[in-house]
Amino acid sequence: MEKNPMTPEGAQKLREELAHRKGPERAAISHAIGVARELGDLSENAEYHAARERQGLNEARIRDLEDKLARIEIIDPTKLSGDRVAFGATVKLSNVDTGDEVTYRLLGAEEADIKASSISITSPLARSLLGKSVGDEVKIRTPAGERTYEILEVEFK
Repeated sequence: MEKNPMTPEGAQKLREELAHRKGPERAAISHAIGVARELGDLSENAEYHAARERQGLNEARIRDLEDKLARIEIIDPTKLSGDRVAFGATVKLSNVDTGDEVTYRLLGAEEADIKASSISITSPLARSLLGKSVGDEVKIRTPAGERTYEILEVEFK
């Protein structure tokens, strides 16, 4: 069984979502199915079919969350240190060609959010950064072509 790295905060969010889906969400869906049944003929009852579909999606997500929680390996980046890029590191990069600077935090796939400047540890960029340190240059193949980045900073926070 493959372990998935995750921060304590990410694991807590998954646990909270699972509790919500098993508790209030299941109850709301069950109520919606009951109300729809009272409307009569189920074969042509759109509310009933919509509630059943919602129930199926909820149960699938519950199974997905349970699987993910069973396979997580919690790693607290605040307890890590060093000058090499690893899970949980916040890495500041400079595009060698343009001079543009970007900062990414390397997290698990469930926690990755490019809008929040966090990328999955399994992404091509993150995989090429792992084990590197400040001053190293990394070449990345992207759909737009090859790019070269220099690592400016590595922090664990």
